[in-house]
Amino acid sequence: MAKDYYAILGIGQGATQNEVKAAYRRLAREFHPDVRKDDPQADERFKEINEAYYVLGDPDRRSQYDRFGQVGEMPAQGFGDIFSPFDDLFEVFFGRRGRAARARGAEAVGGADLRFDLAISLEEAATGVERTITLPRLETCPVCFGTGRERGGSPETCPTCRGAGELRYAQQTVFGHFTQVVTCRECGGRGTILRHPCPECEGTGRRETTRELTVKVPPGVDDGTRLRLPAEGEGGVRGGGRGDLYVVIRVAPHPTFTREGSDLFTEVPLTMLQAALGDEISVPGLDGAIPVAIPPGTQPGARLRLRDRGMPDLRGGKGDLYVRLRVVIPTDLTPPQRQTLLALADLRGEKVRPQRRSLWKKMKDLLQ
Repeated sequence: MAKDYYAILGIGQGATQNEVKAAYRRLAREFHPDVRKDDPQADERFKEINEAYYVLGDPDRRSQYDRFGQVGEMPAQGFGDIFSPFDDLFEVFFGRRGRAARARGAEAVGGADLRFDLAISLEEAATGVERTITLPRLETCPVCFGTGRERGGSPETCPTCRGAGELRYAQQTVFGHFTQVVTCRECGGRGTILRHPCPECEGTGRRETTRELTVKVPPGVDDGTRLRLPAEGEGGVRGGGRGDLYVVIRVAPHPTFTREGSDLFTEVPLTMLQAALGDEISVPGLDGAIPVAIPPGTQPGARLRLRDRGMPDLRGGKGDLYVRLRVVIPTDLTPPQRQTLLALADLRGEKVRPQRRSLWKKMKDLLQ
């Protein structure tokens, strides 16, 4: 006995196609097995609703049904079969995913962003520098302009997914009714295939090239700073825009200075006489040697701050240079020098018991 598909969808024979679709959406939402998990009849009812929409949702099949009470071919309700009603069902539960998949083949696709690591010295980071880099990247094909097809050709609907860009498989298990959605391998999800691809890019819409770019590094960059070069990334396809290029700065370690933000730190040696009497010395700076006055009585580990002698700041201004003073004690005194120091100790009223070198060496060997 032929089924009354109009009665299943709850509509009259004079219903428009929009009314058929609206009825299907309402019933599919109401009787979906995931919604009615406790209803044992929901799965059968859901199958009837999809079967009715399969027939009435297509004008040709509906015309055949109205004339003869049946249609010639019906899809098997098993695993691996593709149901056209599920296109609308996915719109019910997940928006317009099906339509988006079908239109994917015509969508513009923007190019990817690229990254390039640029190594510079600390001096270059302080003054700024221009560097020419060689960058491999994908460019939009100049022959097909990113369409991927030969001139005069046009994409064809994928015969496997029929333009949907994805395949849906229905399976009945002991846990209920499941639908699996996978990307169509034939068209890669685009919904269209190219029978005559562009000979230059072989249908990809892009080709690999090498480009030279000049990168301007501003003064004050730090290790890890990212410079953005707009529209210098990979080219797009089908009218998509070009991506951006991000240049990541890598500042090489310096043998003299360490850096914290815009401040620099270094260390210079002093003799014990310079520390005691004071002196004028030269300390290293990024712009050359800097004369510095050492006050008398400077203690080991004392730190001097030289304002505005550090790194420039990207926001303006400059950091400071901190100089740590390391007092070096002599280890190779001559006898006259030892006598002079002993005399100094007497003048200061200090009692010093100098150790013989042989005794000190013995004690040092014992300690080791």
